[in-house]
Amino acid sequence: MATREKNVWILIVFILAGLVIGGLIGQLASKVDALWWLSYGESFGLSEPLKLDLSIVKLTFSLMLKINISSIIGMAIAIFIYRKV
Repeated sequence: MATREKNVWILIVFILAGLVIGGLIGQLASKVDALWWLSYGESFGLSEPLKLDLSIVKLTFSLMLKINISSIIGMAIAIFIYRKV
């Protein structure tokens, strides 16, 4: 059973790596005229940080995700590689 949990964590790491590398490729591709479509995407999340002031501790929460076409392709490639390994 421990190996199944380990495989799930490896899958999560593969997917996150695919998203990050795909996002980087999308940003680089936005500067090339023929590859502009790879950078097409959407941002979602908290536009303003959520602030919590408890007098003793001040906490700030913020999360913004930017998904583009190359991130989705990177995630699909990561899942494909994970299944082959």
